[in-house]
Amino acid sequence: MTFLAILVLFGGFGALWYSMQKKVEMTQKQMQDSFKALSFDVLEQSGKQFLNLADATMQPLRESMKSLGEHQRELEKVRVGAYGALSKQIESLVLSEKELRTETTRLVQALRSPQIRGSWGEVHLKRVVELAGMINHCDFYEQKTFGSEKGALRPDVIVRLPGQRCIAIDAKTPLNAYLDAADAGDETLRKKKLQEHAVALRKHMKDLSSKQYWKEVDTDPEYVVLFLPAEAFFSAALQADPTLIEIGADQNIIIATPTTLIAILRAVAHGWKQESLSKSAREIARVGQELYDRIGIVCDHWNRVGRSLNTAVDSYNQSVASLESRVLVSAKKLKESGSLLKELPELQGVEKKAREVQLVDEI
Repeated sequence: MTFLAILVLFGGFGALWYSMQKKVEMTQKQMQDSFKALSFDVLEQSGKQFLNLADATMQPLRESMKSLGEHQRELEKVRVGAYGALSKQIESLVLSEKELRTETTRLVQALRSPQIRGSWGEVHLKRVVELAGMINHCDFYEQKTFGSEKGALRPDVIVRLPGQRCIAIDAKTPLNAYLDAADAGDETLRKKKLQEHAVALRKHMKDLSSKQYWKEVDTDPEYVVLFLPAEAFFSAALQADPTLIEIGADQNIIIATPTTLIAILRAVAHGWKQESLSKSAREIARVGQELYDRIGIVCDHWNRVGRSLNTAVDSYNQSVASLESRVLVSAKKLKESGSLLKELPELQGVEKKAREVQLVDEI
């Protein structure tokens, strides 16, 4: 009986526990459903607010991105146009460089010819002389040849100096070694060719010195100017052989580039100006002396005229005195005798004499 009661008790307790368990599960499910519904509403509302906030926040960014995109497209258009213009400029530059290279090659080939190189140097020399103000017909002579025991001597220019002196200028420059150095791709070969250029220039100076222009064109010993048409020709040779200037001075040879030759010729032109001023001053002094002498002669003539006038005055006064003492006395007696004669005019002698012309020291 007791076991049955316990069994019934446990059975009731189990049924109660099961019933309560079901209620708990239903309550949990209801709570979960309510939470889900509430969470969905809150999430939906929060999502809408977030989207609205994000949209409001992103709107300026979208506008900026849109403006940036438009600006980028404009920049791309500009870049494409600039790239096209740059491409054309590069093509033009490449073409110009190609033409320059071609012309340079032609010039180098032409300068290897002694005749063309000489003509080129003479053209530059004449231009330098013109820039220095040395007029062709009075200060220098082109292509003048002098005869000597060693044959004909032909400097390119003879520059006349004041005092019956002159200097000779030679523009026949050796450039083959320099042109080879310019074309050399190897530094060692370039230095070797520059050394050969210096040797060729030194030999040319020796040849000019042996011609001795100064003994043929003037009695006074003068010098010869070796003209190099470009500064680079001299600087390259001087770098290879720094003694070229001293060697030239010992041989009465002056190496001149366009810059230094302009300075030399302008100094000569200044000398000619001073000579012209001195000549004008001498001419003025000569004319002044001649004028002074002629004025002296004229003064002598005037004094001679004055002395003649004084002689005439003396003769006149003597005639008046003789007339008064010899003739007019009798005429007055005739008037006083009662004759109806007019009164004779009174004669007056000349008191003044002609002034003598004299040269005074001060005015």
